[in-house]
Amino acid sequence: MSAELEDHQHLEEGSVFYRDFLSERDEILRHKWFESEKAGYDIGFEKALLDWVVRFRPSWQERRRPSGANPSN
Repeated sequence: MSAELEDHQHLEEGSVFYRDFLSERDEILRHKWFESEKAGYDIGFEKALLDWVVRFRPSWQERRRPSGANPSN
C-alpha cells in the first residue's frame, strides 16, 4: 500500500465527519432490519434511509450534539 493511500485512510479514520457518517449508517441499517422484520421482507436500504431521515434523524442529531452547542454555528 502506498504511503499516500495510508495517509488518506488515516485521515478518514480520525475524521469526526467520517465517524459521524459511520454512526449514522449503522443507525439506518438497524432501522432497516427492524422495519424489514415488521414488514416480513427486506424493505431495502433506500426506503429505510428515507424513513429514518424523516422520522429519526433530527432527534438522533440532537442527542449527539454536545450540551450547550449552538446548532446555528
